Amino acid sequence: MPPPSQTEVFDEADLVERAKNGETEAFTELVNRYERKIYRLAKHITQNDEDAEDVLQEAFLKAYSHLADFQGQSKFYTWIVRIAVNESLMKLRKRKSDRTVSMDENIDTGEETVVREIAVWEENPEHQYSQEELRRILEHAVDSLKPAFRTVFLLRDVEELSTEETAEAMNISVPAVKSRLLRARLQLREKLTRQFRRKGDDVFAYL
Repeated sequence: MPPPSQTEVFDEADLVERAKNGETEAFTELVNRYERKIYRLAKHITQNDEDAEDVLQEAFLKAYSHLADFQGQSKFYTWIVRIAVNESLMKLRKRKSDRTVSMDENIDTGEETVVREIAVWEENPEHQYSQEELRRILEHAVDSLKPAFRTVFLLRDVEELSTEETAEAMNISVPAVKSRLLRARLQLREKLTRQFRRKGDDVFAYL
């Protein structure tokens, strides 16, 4: 008899195939598996609860209605992320709240030596910030990025998609992903530096 802690292995490909064959329970399981991640992603991009809810609903409805078109060349999660990203960016365009965003902005690739982890805080009894405050500061900095950079940062450094998966999800090239990710990390470093210096600390002691 298997131990009580043993759980059934999540088989995404099997669920997708069953959903294609008309098993609505299989698609429901996919929704249950990913809805929190998709909502969190949409909330970070749109910065609005109602828009995030709409994106969540629209993304899964579109995925369900176009399930027959999904060829399985990528993971289902990558596919649903791409749909959600498109829906989120459409919300922003309709809101016309960020008219200065360029989705094709480039950056000098000669600077691509920036470290991947831009902010790592170690436990330090002399450091006066709580983990909750640090998380709030970092989230505020991420939210202040332009959508093009914020989305890449969320997909790569928060959701931990690969560069190739991020490119597919956003329908851009791999070099464009690398360029935007570098710009996002540099801007975050600059924003966090200013934030900590205002509080009298040297951010580079914690980055």
